[in-house]
Amino acid sequence: MIAYVIRSLVQALLVLLAVAFIAFSMFRFVGDPIVNMVGQETTQEDMRELRNRLGLDDPFIVQFGRFVANAAQGDFGISYRQGRKVSTLLAERLPATVELAVLSAAFALVFGIALGVYCAIHRHGFLANTIMSLSLIGVSLPTFLIGIGLIYLFAVELRVLPSFGRGEVVRFGWWSTGLLTESGRKSLIMPVLTLGLYQLTLIMRLVRAEMLEALRTDYVKFARARGINERAVQYRHALRNTMIPVTTIAGLQLGSVIAFAIVTESVFQWPGLGSLFVQAVQFVDIPVMAAYLMFVALVFVVTNLIVDLLYFALDPRLRGLGPAAVR
Repeated sequence: MIAYVIRSLVQALLVLLAVAFIAFSMFRFVGDPIVNMVGQETTQEDMRELRNRLGLDDPFIVQFGRFVANAAQGDFGISYRQGRKVSTLLAERLPATVELAVLSAAFALVFGIALGVYCAIHRHGFLANTIMSLSLIGVSLPTFLIGIGLIYLFAVELRVLPSFGRGEVVRFGWWSTGLLTESGRKSLIMPVLTLGLYQLTLIMRLVRAEMLEALRTDYVKFARARGINERAVQYRHALRNTMIPVTTIAGLQLGSVIAFAIVTESVFQWPGLGSLFVQAVQFVDIPVMAAYLMFVALVFVVTNLIVDLLYFALDPRLRGLGPAAVR
């Protein structure tokens, strides 16, 4: 178990290093940041001085090595656009994105599993078939279209929810939350629904398919033949074994909530990391773009590690087989 965790951490560091290299290499071709930082009256000499001060004249390997060394200490450099530390900008935007992502993930996981189990148990019922038909909307429609539709319905027609922004927030040091204010809670409803709907429908359909498969297995038939209560068969035997493959897909999908947050934050003008990344792309702010992609990669790596460790809790057979059995 310990050897597996150590090996996973080493793999995670290699993945983060590869992502940093790819991101830093790619952003060198998106434009010249100096052009966006100076005015029209700036001379070529001033531009050369600024480029030298930022270290942009150094060889690529030197710039990349400096970026990795500083990033390991939590320092991602200075934003070319705002002239502030990137770590400070990320810390200011992080609470909004984390709050949105966690609530969306919880919404998708809770309702996705519940609806998936219900549709599997009552697979021939009218309500279950209706839910499965409606789930195609969440799978098929793009995120931005769902967001625009919710804005039109709840903000324009019904006028019960705000169409943009985060509302009033309460600060605890550098952290901020909108869950403690009425306007903050109202502002969260539509972004959470928009970001979590696709994940919900995917998890629901996956749980239903795995649950139906588990209900047809021999051990479930044997449990019924022994006279065990049907509810115990469904939840203690079928659902528990269903959660093993569901955990893998759900974990990776919920990790992608951070990446999908870019679209949702743009639609609702949510002051999170996604909108910060969009602004960084527009102004060729390379340190901010690289730091954001490193953060997304870190989320995926941590999520994947947690999912692998959950196997040991969900499947007792793996505890005595060693780390190789997980793979």
